[in-house]
Amino acid sequence: MKIQIKRVDKELPLPVYETGGSVGFDILARVETVIAAGKIALIPGNIIVEVPEGYMLTVASRSSTPLKKGLLTPHGIGIIDKDYCGPEDEIKIQVYNFSDKDVVIARGDKIAQGVFVRVDTFEWNEVEVMQKPTRGGFGSTDKRLTDERKQRDIGSSIDEQVGMEKTVGVEKLEI
Repeated sequence: MKIQIKRVDKELPLPVYETGGSVGFDILARVETVIAAGKIALIPGNIIVEVPEGYMLTVASRSSTPLKKGLLTPHGIGIIDKDYCGPEDEIKIQVYNFSDKDVVIARGDKIAQGVFVRVDTFEWNEVEVMQKPTRGGFGSTDKRLTDERKQRDIGSSIDEQVGMEKTVGVEKLEI
């Protein structure tokens, strides 16, 4: 599929998929940007992309960025809608400097990665009561899994103890 893309600074290269197995393409910083310690900044990504119908463009931090640069994406990911592609709609990467030193991003540095994701939109069907049982709220699946593991571990411990008693009983008979 061919995607319409515009570079703001034509001296920087177009994004590329670095390997045959890459699902994301690297986004480069258009200008040098200093992110003060403990602050949030926007880094111009040098591209305007016309996202095709049925897709969104997800912009995520590169996996090495927190360790190498001390930067995180404060909102987790960025979502580029298909209608964010006007002449001034350059993709910008929001970063948070969690280190205690200013971080300098040089012009041309790889600062994020873009991934096209298929999406659908839906119509709402408002109801007065939801029919499914309540799951337990924020973090509830962690609690449920922990409870299930505890039950499993307790069951294993009981089985081991019973097995040991049986073995000890057998050993006593053999002596």
